Amino acid sequence: MATIQFRLTTPRTPLSVEDYRRLARRRVPDMVWAFIDGGADDLVTLRANRGSFDRWSLRSRVLTGKEGLGLGTRLAGVPLSLPVFLSPTGMTGLAHWSGEPAAARAAEQAGTRAVISTAASYTIEEIAEATSEDHFFQLYPWTSQATGRPLADTFLRRARDSGYRAVFVTVDVPVAGNREGERRTGMGVPPTLTPARMLAAAGKPRWWSGFLRHQRVAARMLVNERGARAGVRSAAVQQRLMRPNVDWDDLARVRELWQGPMYVKGLLDPADAARAVALGADGIVVSNHGGRQLDCAPASLDALPAIVAEVGRRVPVLLDGGIRRGSDVVKALCLGATAVGIGRPYLYGLAARGEAGVRHVLDILREEVVRTLTLMGVADITELDRTHLVPARPDTDHDQ
Repeated sequence: MATIQFRLTTPRTPLSVEDYRRLARRRVPDMVWAFIDGGADDLVTLRANRGSFDRWSLRSRVLTGKEGLGLGTRLAGVPLSLPVFLSPTGMTGLAHWSGEPAAARAAEQAGTRAVISTAASYTIEEIAEATSEDHFFQLYPWTSQATGRPLADTFLRRARDSGYRAVFVTVDVPVAGNREGERRTGMGVPPTLTPARMLAAAGKPRWWSGFLRHQRVAARMLVNERGARAGVRSAAVQQRLMRPNVDWDDLARVRELWQGPMYVKGLLDPADAARAVALGADGIVVSNHGGRQLDCAPASLDALPAIVAEVGRRVPVLLDGGIRRGSDVVKALCLGATAVGIGRPYLYGLAARGEAGVRHVLDILREEVVRTLTLMGVADITELDRTHLVPARPDTDHDQ
């Protein structure tokens, strides 16, 4: 019988996503850390994403003779050996110069895929050339102020020509969220690069060396340049392209332009999910943008069951937001998710150790999922459903 393989570690080897978070914090400047780890306003939704997992306990069955090795699922017709994919994160080169190509390679080595952001630090052509598998492309339904024409035409054509398998349309950014932590450290729109901040960044020698040598800090699909000034310009371009009046007609137009699988990302309301499916969406991603957009929006996990009940029999429902452990993955699958996306966890790995760090984060999650399933007495993720969860008991009132 096949068994999971656990690697030998040293005292300094990260053992969890949180270990990678702490290591990443030491590797990047304050302004970059605010971009990677921050959220909107009072961070209510960011914290809720994590807290939502604590409201569920896992049902444990013993003496089942089962080893939880069945992790396979499908996403956009692509078989995955792990029900975890990389969610789109803009300007990933800020975390580590190797950026999206490194993250996507790590994903395919782990048997999964990456969703590449419109605001990536590398062009989608560069990423396609640097990888072996067909990944997925994330699209913002932006419009060019210069021409008044939707940019989806150009972006989707480039994605199609580069072999991207599916498109994920992000619909929860009509305007940017109020990310005060970013603004305080200089990562507002546009970024403010003072001499003091540049000097502080130089105090992170590995990051600084990569920045000086490769200068991959801009959204290269928008500004085909490198360097700090390009990063400032690309952030300003993104701000100008956002459209408060984006509506369902824009989504319908993307559906007309793209013939492959289309997932709609950023939904928290069952009625919105139903409308997206009626317009031709092949899947839904339940997401609050990692708590970076509307603060006080529901946690993604809390919104998941109602959306699964509304559309889960018709299309796959995915989730991102708050995943830090393999047990989090299992809880989301129990509540009806087909797979989950991670953003910050893989950025922690990338910031800490580049491509190898992303691969190790995915390996950690794989080991944790297998261990969790085995301890639950479950052999395969297809067995998971709501019966494997128990509502966690409320905290005891110590004043009584």
